[in-house]
Amino acid sequence: MNRSTIILLKSLTWAACLWPLALLVYGAVTNTLGADPTAKITFTTGYTTLLLLILSLGVTPVRSLSPRLSWLVRFRRLLGLFAFFYGTLHLLTYVALYAGFDIHAMLADIEKRRFITMGVIAWLLLVPLAATSTNWSIRKLGGKRWNRLHKLVYLAAICGVIHYWWQVKPGVLSPLRLTIVLAVLLFARPVLAYIQRRKNPVTA
Repeated sequence: MNRSTIILLKSLTWAACLWPLALLVYGAVTNTLGADPTAKITFTTGYTTLLLLILSLGVTPVRSLSPRLSWLVRFRRLLGLFAFFYGTLHLLTYVALYAGFDIHAMLADIEKRRFITMGVIAWLLLVPLAATSTNWSIRKLGGKRWNRLHKLVYLAAICGVIHYWWQVKPGVLSPLRLTIVLAVLLFARPVLAYIQRRKNPVTA
């Protein structure tokens, strides 16, 4: 795939990733976020975080299906960083609009509400991944150590899905779709690794 096509696709990816934020800003300016604007902002930023995180996890298994899809890897970092961006907005929504920057209220919530604890854990797992997303970090850490560190993204995604399930009311199945997609991606990783070993057996 040529450079101009990659640039165009990256521009479209940026636009798509920023679209949920643009809708929130427009809604805030026009006062059309609904009866509970804070809940709307919280849901949108949280759902977008999980969606982008799962999309970034889907890059590797999809590109492994064909050598022609190797260009997809160029978008994995971008999707991951946008997931961290929305995750940070999601956290700040809670800190500013729900807790009112009250440390004691936040600590009490973390102790009493397990979905908040799980959400904070998911965000903390993303912090070192975002901090080491540069080529410089890969060179400093070395490829193997960098890859081991960035496997935390799977744990972060799992924690994020659990956070989603624990937040909704019993009987609400809205997190199911993302859960199924994540489960498929987690299952695909060892399956694809096994297929790759069968194709390229190690000879003594």
